[in-house]
Amino acid sequence: MEFPGSAPTVGIEWEVALVDPESRDLVAKAPEMMAELDRRYPGHTITREFLANTVEMVTGVHETIPGAVEDLRGQLRKVMAVAEDLGVQVFSAGTHPFAHWGDQVLSEKQSYNEIIERTQYWGRQMLIWGIHVHVGVGGRDRVWPIINAVMTQYAHVLALSASSPAWEGLDTGYASNRTLLYQQLPTAGMPYQFADWDAWEAFNVDQDRSGVINHTGSMHFDVRPSKYGTVEVRFADATMEVWEVGAIAAFIHCLVVYYERCWTAGEELPTLQYWHVAENKWRAARYGLDALIITDRETTERLVTDDIVDWLEVLAPVAEDLGCAAELADVRRIIARGGDYALQRAAARAAGAALEPGVRTRGDAGAEQGFTQPEAWIAAVDLTVESLKRSL
Repeated sequence: MEFPGSAPTVGIEWEVALVDPESRDLVAKAPEMMAELDRRYPGHTITREFLANTVEMVTGVHETIPGAVEDLRGQLRKVMAVAEDLGVQVFSAGTHPFAHWGDQVLSEKQSYNEIIERTQYWGRQMLIWGIHVHVGVGGRDRVWPIINAVMTQYAHVLALSASSPAWEGLDTGYASNRTLLYQQLPTAGMPYQFADWDAWEAFNVDQDRSGVINHTGSMHFDVRPSKYGTVEVRFADATMEVWEVGAIAAFIHCLVVYYERCWTAGEELPTLQYWHVAENKWRAARYGLDALIITDRETTERLVTDDIVDWLEVLAPVAEDLGCAAELADVRRIIARGGDYALQRAAARAAGAALEPGVRTRGDAGAEQGFTQPEAWIAAVDLTVESLKRSL
């Protein structure tokens, strides 16, 4: 997705998976879905993804978050209509709670095969789904100062979106296990704190000469730029409901535009030590909305939700300007309700999942009445499927 870079435009990408309505396991029906989407809706912007169980909804370039969200909503209706005819359901979360990576089928694309050939075991583990938000910032010169500033709110975005507490039928104890999985790829993870565009271009020359980009197509940093002056925030988990996508995208849109305005006014943008950003990333992945995060270069610590609430006040005027005040206000709704990870975990535990992370035992009712872990986590899959339908 490319942007002209002259206005604070926004675009969203949202990955969703297909599951069998009986087993609730992933099914490789994306090729059939894409063929039917092409037949029914010529010119649609839904695309195939890395795995044959996944499709990605890609919006056009929008002036406002409400426009982008309505674009997504329309695409999701198309996906759900075709899914019903194919006899499958649509699932949205950061990871599937019990599917096994070894059972999955790759989409037919040479670059995907090259990634698997290079990354082997860790590449095959990528049963993960996310949301990417692109924001135009008006020029390449300001991209890296803005990215470095946005990284100081890494924990905020991740805590709000965290939606992947389980893996292969076990509670991992993390709010976002997707975060830990994705960073294993050699071109993924936190971006280096480049000072400017020239440093970024020099880095890419090195990556090209060493063959890294030839093997992977591009760098898959958590936040990365476009050549047209766009900041792409890539590390949010896929969420269970459409309004959550809007809330998280609004927070990102306002944050990027806020820092762009500060840069234009000649203000020095904030940064955190690289190791503090890494620690915040881990804390948000582990604890979600209960994370205690580092907020400044003096190592001040604060509950992430308290800091988010203060940032909502700072960003409120920007949201009014950008036409997304209602969507930004929904961030408070996420905090009040609890994160997706907490809701999924509660559903699984109510169905008999172990009360301790990583324990492969049956529920308290005993072996003859309890549930194996995958069976209990079916409840979390059902929660995501029904939440997605309801949010339309």
